[in-house]
Amino acid sequence: MTIAFFLMFSWLMVTAQTRRKVVALTLVGTVAATLIAPPPVMAQGSLTGAIQAVLNVINGAIQTALNLVNAVRAAVRSLYQSVIWPIDLINRARAQVTEMIGAYRGLMKNIFETDVGGATLSATGQLEAVMRNKQTSDFNALTTSYRNAFGSIPAETAASPEDRVMTDMDDALAMDSLKTLKGSDGAVVLTLNAADQLEDVASEAAPGSAPFLTAVAVVANIRSQALTQRMLAAELRQEAGRVAHENAERKRLATNTNRLGDQILKLLKRN
Repeated sequence: MTIAFFLMFSWLMVTAQTRRKVVALTLVGTVAATLIAPPPVMAQGSLTGAIQAVLNVINGAIQTALNLVNAVRAAVRSLYQSVIWPIDLINRARAQVTEMIGAYRGLMKNIFETDVGGATLSATGQLEAVMRNKQTSDFNALTTSYRNAFGSIPAETAASPEDRVMTDMDDALAMDSLKTLKGSDGAVVLTLNAADQLEDVASEAAPGSAPFLTAVAVVANIRSQALTQRMLAAELRQEAGRVAHENAERKRLATNTNRLGDQILKLLKRN
């Protein structure tokens, strides 16, 4: 029974993965060995001999097994560091990522943050500032600035019903595109921040984490594509509104032509 216990204990020590587990198994084995082969209670010398025997086993067979385990671990570590994940190449890749961040991030940030505003008047300058602030919580201010810059819809006594309808629809399409633009600008800021974080993580990434970083980058790219599609949809709406406006002008021209023809016929009949 004692031999079987020591064989089993040796196997557990070999399969232990951390130093803490090795120490814990050693203590448990010492107590278990004392219980399996308890010393006679009649003599103190027998107890000391049993403890010494356990210590001899620990320093003998178990120590040999631990040495073998450490040797295997060292061999595996050397294989990973020299063949699978070479430390020199990993450090070189990290240094290259850091170098690229230092070379390009500042320049690209300056491009996105460059002030391209050109309005000089008070009303138009206020509208341009609201349009470009990348916020989605001030749509009321956007509407007010738009009306201050381009005026409100004419009163019923100042324009025909057709003109009022077309003006209202044109303003609605313009406001829709401006609001979409502001939301897109805000999302672009978040996308750029995510890209910066990916670059920072890539410069310190652990071996084997590249697939996870790639997955995050793919998700960010898909979201960026979705933003692009949203802006294209807004552009298509604007184009559809322009075509509708031009068709409305043609329809009104045809209506006015018919009215003019009727008036000419009435004049001819009077004569």
